[in-house]
Amino acid sequence: MHTIAVIGAGKIGETLLSGLLRSGWPAERLLATSRRPERADELRTRYGIRVVGNDVAVVDADVLAIAVKPQDAAALMADLGPRVPAEKLVITLCAGLPTAFFAKWLPDATPVVRVMTNTPALVDEAMTAISAGPHATNEHLALAEEMFRPLGRTLRLPESQQDAVTALSGSGPAYFYFLVEAMTDAGILLGLPRQVAHDLIVQTAIGSAIMLRDSGEHPVKLREAVTSPAGTTISAIRELENHGVRAALLAALEAARDRGRQLAAENV
Repeated sequence: MHTIAVIGAGKIGETLLSGLLRSGWPAERLLATSRRPERADELRTRYGIRVVGNDVAVVDADVLAIAVKPQDAAALMADLGPRVPAEKLVITLCAGLPTAFFAKWLPDATPVVRVMTNTPALVDEAMTAISAGPHATNEHLALAEEMFRPLGRTLRLPESQQDAVTALSGSGPAYFYFLVEAMTDAGILLGLPRQVAHDLIVQTAIGSAIMLRDSGEHPVKLREAVTSPAGTTISAIRELENHGVRAALLAALEAARDRGRQLAAENV
């Protein structure tokens, strides 16, 4: 079994660590790095793993999972990159940054894989997109899948689609939370207690998502099954269309994609 070092064990890095441990990955095969001593102590106590410096991680680990913020990646790679042996697999979880960014800091032929996951990884229901970068083989992609499969579902796709993935599923949970928040407020406006409105909406969201996943039906067909002629649902749908909700979603996702590209341009 491979030894994995999570470089920069913040929220996303800790999510990966905890998921690997839940899946049965041995603690002795997991390393983490942290710039803050108190954070290092927290990770050791919580997970029973070694928290080491970058110099140790590049030697002891087979896989280096880069989980720092995009704006911190250049400083990290300037220090880390020249010390990484070419046979190590580098996996980047840095939103917006292409594999080419990491390749320029690394020795020639170092395999790089780009990953975009999302926060439902905390409950093992993530959507994780995996893309091969320079010199990454099917074996490297399979190892990345092995690491992230315990966190939910994985999908391979070309790196050229990763900015769209970031906008759609990387940021996606926030859109659903926003919708639940708005619908809960609507329930209160209609006279329901907040907790009742919340419970109604959350369970409706869970049930609808499971139907979408398990039925194999197109969302239009599922929506039409709820939409009776001259009924309550079609009246609500008409208002959503009148207020441009569909167009707003399209514009919102384009804005998220464009911001991802901007982050890459600012940090590459």
